Amino acid sequence: GTRNFLSLIWSLLFGMSVPAMACPVSCHCIERNGLTVVQCTSRNLDKIPSDLPKDTVVLLLSSNQITHIPNHAFRGLHYLQELDLSNNAIETVDAGAFQGVSDSLLLLDLSNNHIQAVPKDAFAQLHAKISLSNNPWHCECSLQEVLRELRLDPDTVNHVMCDSAVQDQYAGKPVIQVLDSGINFCNFHHKTTDVAMFVTMFGWFTMVIAYVIYYVRHNQEDARRHLEYLKSLPSSSQTSHTSKDLDTISTVL
Repeated sequence: GTRNFLSLIWSLLFGMSVPAMACPVSCHCIERNGLTVVQCTSRNLDKIPSDLPKDTVVLLLSSNQITHIPNHAFRGLHYLQELDLSNNAIETVDAGAFQGVSDSLLLLDLSNNHIQAVPKDAFAQLHAKISLSNNPWHCECSLQEVLRELRLDPDTVNHVMCDSAVQDQYAGKPVIQVLDSGINFCNFHHKTTDVAMFVTMFGWFTMVIAYVIYYVRHNQEDARRHLEYLKSLPSSSQTSHTSKDLDTISTVL
């Protein structure tokens, strides 16, 4: 597997130390053919060192306490071929985390972390063999789209599990097994969106109907009161008779 390959490289290069000035204080560096292997395993690091040698070809950062891979975390490492970030506490990976190393990187190990989701562009144009096993993945449309573009490590692919999912019945199952069975998480996403739109439209329709009913009833009440007012007025015959009486009295006077 990836870890055995990295261990072989380490054993072959052991003993050829790089001058201390070129190596981060928290790491140990070894040089071979002008390129550098940087060993930062189990150094209690909580972030990726910023002063890595520009000629780093192998970077071992496993078994630390790193929680976040920021944008351009490996900027300038144009020779980087193997990157081991396994057994950390990584929860978030920024969309531009691996920008600058997509052409050179051959192996990437993110296994045994706390990653539930990654941005769709996080691994864009990355051709490396990637291990994502033993993370608490949330299986939904964006993860499916991410995995479609990756070259997963075949030795660990069955350990990429759905810790949770948009449909509960898929929790605890290998992601690849679920996808290979014909399940499309993006269909669930679209259905959920359609239901939400339907509920919203139904809510608006209900409000419109309620307003129309209120408007009609209010107008009916106004019409009823107006009719009662008209009924309370003297009739036209009574008004005419009263006018005649007043004219007679005026003539007599």
